[in-house]
Amino acid sequence: MSAGVLPRRMAVIVFLAFAFAYFLSALLRAVTATLAPTLSQEFTLHASDLGLLAGGYFLGFSATQLPLGTWLDRHGPQKVLLGFLGVAVAGCLVFSKATGFSGLLAGRVLCGAGVSACLMAPLTGYRRWFDPTAQMRANSWMLMTGSLGMVASTLPVQWALPLMGWRPLFWGLAVLIGVAMVGIALWVPRWHAALPAPDATVPPAPGGYGVVWRHPYFQRMAPLGFFVYGGMVAMQTLWAGPWMQQVAGYSALESAVGLFWINVAMLCTFWTWGMVNPWLLRRGLGADRLILAGLPLSLLILLAIIIAGP
Repeated sequence: MSAGVLPRRMAVIVFLAFAFAYFLSALLRAVTATLAPTLSQEFTLHASDLGLLAGGYFLGFSATQLPLGTWLDRHGPQKVLLGFLGVAVAGCLVFSKATGFSGLLAGRVLCGAGVSACLMAPLTGYRRWFDPTAQMRANSWMLMTGSLGMVASTLPVQWALPLMGWRPLFWGLAVLIGVAMVGIALWVPRWHAALPAPDATVPPAPGGYGVVWRHPYFQRMAPLGFFVYGGMVAMQTLWAGPWMQQVAGYSALESAVGLFWINVAMLCTFWTWGMVNPWLLRRGLGADRLILAGLPLSLLILLAIIIAGP
């Protein structure tokens, strides 16, 4: 991977430090889909409780996004991400010590808030440290790393449960997040806030988020992000597992195998996008045209799954 500001070797090290943290964040996000049968049995949880656990995670995640952008620009990826990951460690420990549903929910909210910078922090850094081609590949490969974390949350977690139980699993996640924090502290460059251009004839950029929300492109894309991507994340991290067991009649292990292959497919897809995106862009196939061609196909496949049932 080539880099703009950073030398090639340093760029690879920075990418790996960020990727390890994002791998753990994706594992933490998706692991409740595999743990759903175990948690349901131990805490007598209903489907609504499982949905609220997922909602608690994303509540913590989403609540930080608006101030996160300002903090990243002002303080930089390293400092912001280290602070957030400390909250994720606390969330893992709270979840592992839970004796009831309220403890589980509090742990998930903290986990969601704690890992909420794991993607946006590196994307902010790549914008300054990598050249445009390297940015495109690094961004796609970060998503691939997230899919790898989701793969790790399926069969590997299912195999580990009889050996160690779900509580030590979260202790181990807390330790691994601590290791990721050490790597980020050692290898991610310091941040110096960008200074405004000295040319007085250039008007300052408008502040606040209103300029983003009012932008026509944002208004066109926001519903896609909310319904399509949000729906995909909801199915992938929560409802696909229970659907396979309650509708399709799979066992817990078979459900974990199904989740495994869903995430392997996403991993391969993100890796492929990272490889072919520069080639597609050079031929005029940007993101908008790809979305326009691919979205109807994904909706047709979803309809086929609904019709097929078991």
